Amino acid sequence: QLQVVESGGGSVQPGESLRLSCAAFGFTLDLYAISWFRQAPGKERERVSCISSSGRTILYSNSVKGRFTISKDKAKNMVHLQMNRLKPEDTGVYYCAASSIRAGCPTSDYENWGQGTQVTVSS
Repeated sequence: QLQVVESGGGSVQPGESLRLSCAAFGFTLDLYAISWFRQAPGKERERVSCISSSGRTILYSNSVKGRFTISKDKAKNMVHLQMNRLKPEDTGVYYCAASSIRAGCPTSDYENWGQGTQVTVSS
């Protein structure tokens, strides 16, 4: 059974920080590209960050660049998304997704998705 599980969401005020975690079960993240997506009601799903299987390719959307940092913990088979200086527009359900296309950061073919973790940023 292949599974990814997100955690770390919560409700915070603008300017505060959260760290999301994506734990993989049944496979090693060393063989998968991992992306974080988010979706809010009435908005398109947006990929906010990606890290390749090797870790050599890291991507951020323009909306989060400079505020979010993605990292991989090989020993724990986890990927983290550190989110700093959060804004209300960061509100949404954040999903971790894995792609077995190991080269770089694919734009599609993410076959393993977590259930999501809610992030709410409001005053």
